[in-house]
Amino acid sequence: MILRVILIVAVMASAFSMITAQQRMRRAMGETYRLQNEERALNLEWSQLQLDQTTYGKHSLIDASARQFGMRTVTPERTQFLSPGELGGGAK
Repeated sequence: MILRVILIVAVMASAFSMITAQQRMRRAMGETYRLQNEERALNLEWSQLQLDQTTYGKHSLIDASARQFGMRTVTPERTQFLSPGELGGGAK
């Protein structure tokens, strides 16, 4: 009689333990799927940022933008050098 009660309690404890373990596993799998989706989204954003960097870093695009603002290439003839005294305030 006592052996049956002990076995029933052991089976019930085992069943509750299994249910708890399954719930933890389901939560962990849900978190895994969520993190995988977040990883995919971040990888997509990273790829887009790399593409943007490549596009906006092209010399021709920078040159075209500079020309729109009326900028010209620096040449030695157009370069003006200032001494420290000419900077307004000078060194003390």
